Amino acid sequence: MTLENKFGLTNSADLAREEEFVSKKRAVELFENSVLDSLPAGKFSTLQAIHKYLFEDIYDFAGELRTVNIAKGNFRFAPLLYLQAALESIDKMPQASFDEIIEKYVEMNIAHPFREGNGRSTRIWLDHILKNEIGKVIDWSKVDKEDYLLAMERSPIKDVEIKVLLKCALTDETDSREIYMKGIDHSYYYEGYTTFKTEEL
Repeated sequence: MTLENKFGLTNSADLAREEEFVSKKRAVELFENSVLDSLPAGKFSTLQAIHKYLFEDIYDFAGELRTVNIAKGNFRFAPLLYLQAALESIDKMPQASFDEIIEKYVEMNIAHPFREGNGRSTRIWLDHILKNEIGKVIDWSKVDKEDYLLAMERSPIKDVEIKVLLKCALTDETDSREIYMKGIDHSYYYEGYTTFKTEEL
């Protein structure tokens, strides 16, 4: 099933290519216009702003909470019934250390608040927190795709693996556009445009 989009595309491969191009272009603008500098680190409102900025030219639902329950494989993300409460709890989570920040990142991944583009938006959100709190960001080109996916899949039960993986990729090049864009470049590769199982309300 191809998501309804502003381009009127009905082929998922065509939509994936267009989405990658447009979201990367918007990600560059997000960085160059210093949009994140004025947003609070670690808040869902900031993640919403990031998602809207990246996808508003593609989807009407950019920046809006999903209206379907979604699952990937055998894992169900936060049910709609509890999504708002989960996001409020995540907002209150501490973020003073690397471990606390990754724990917050894991919880936001479990929430998966948007219909599409959660990974890309949340990785920018994560780097924004890391930069503000500990003066570091992640060089995503140093994070192996398969290791990352497996670690994230296991993170709701045990987050040690994802902590070790991401800690090894930390860099202090927080103002480097090249480092920032590596996260965006890898997003398409990571997410693979997997079709989530959905349950329309």
